[in-house]
Amino acid sequence: MSKATRFPTLLDSYLTTEMLAPFFASFVIMNSVFFLVKLIPFLNVVLELEISFVDFIRLFLYLFPNIFLYSIPMAAMMGVIISFTRLSSDAEILAFKASGISLYKMIPAVLLVSASIALITGYFSATLIPKSEIAMKQLMFQVAKEKIDKGIKEHQFTEALGDLVVYVDTIDRNTGEWGNVWVSDMRGQVNPIITMAESGTMNAQIDNMMVTITLRNGSLHRPDDKRSQIITFEKYTINIPLQPPTILDGEDVTKRSADSMTMAQLQEYATELGRDTQKGRKTLIEYHRRLVLPVGCFILSLLGMPLGLQAGPGRKAAGVPLGLAFFILYYILFTLGKGVAENTGIPVIAAMWTP
Repeated sequence: MSKATRFPTLLDSYLTTEMLAPFFASFVIMNSVFFLVKLIPFLNVVLELEISFVDFIRLFLYLFPNIFLYSIPMAAMMGVIISFTRLSSDAEILAFKASGISLYKMIPAVLLVSASIALITGYFSATLIPKSEIAMKQLMFQVAKEKIDKGIKEHQFTEALGDLVVYVDTIDRNTGEWGNVWVSDMRGQVNPIITMAESGTMNAQIDNMMVTITLRNGSLHRPDDKRSQIITFEKYTINIPLQPPTILDGEDVTKRSADSMTMAQLQEYATELGRDTQKGRKTLIEYHRRLVLPVGCFILSLLGMPLGLQAGPGRKAAGVPLGLAFFILYYILFTLGKGVAENTGIPVIAAMWTP
């Protein structure tokens, strides 16, 4: 194999290294900024649910794939711009040209780095984001349930279940089964429904985000202004939709959303809802968002090369501010396209891909 056809060439390896170093530096800096921005709403949840430090770290890690979807494209663009700005300022580009190496021979390295980072972004977008969203919901649900479990103690009235007040006489330490249970249910009632049972258990349904209390061998007392109704039972189930304080950035992370669906599920769900309905369009917007952003990452990275070449010996480097301007412009157009897709009858694919 001749020297001309070897891959990767020394030039490609050198340029790739030059681009990856500032990329990783930019990536760390940007995610640190995002960390500080997201920290305050997370602290509210931590204090409310009394989350341990380990669970707090897990919760934050589950959020990072969504952050990476925006930080990676910007870091990739900055990495290419900074590397070519340095090469131009140090006259290395001139040295390459003097040695017979044209700019066209540098393009493969830029294409390789841009495509690789775009593919990584696509992997985060299509695979890791739904997995992390589901894991976050399950963690928040489990933490909220643990708080309820800790709140239910022997010989104490517990109000950890909202409009339900629970009193338990005994708790089996091995099985968690309750003995001599008293429940006051005020949900949608003027007068509470009183339920008494010999035993009971509490189980969590993570998929439905629901806590189920199962009571056995008891009676239900439904008071009224004129009369009281008493019903005896062998088994009685109380389903409680779990509603912990899990609002992050204005969204309830315990609710199943498009963010937690795979690409195939998004397509199926949009078809089920009707692609022209409001919910169907929002589902399609999420589908195309996951495709548009990795492609945008690739384009922005390629744009970094000509912006970086604006610098040179004795010339002011304008690549970085120009890159930031293009990045902001791109995301403004992306946001506008998303808004058009949500609020007009224009096909979602046209509104999302036109910017």
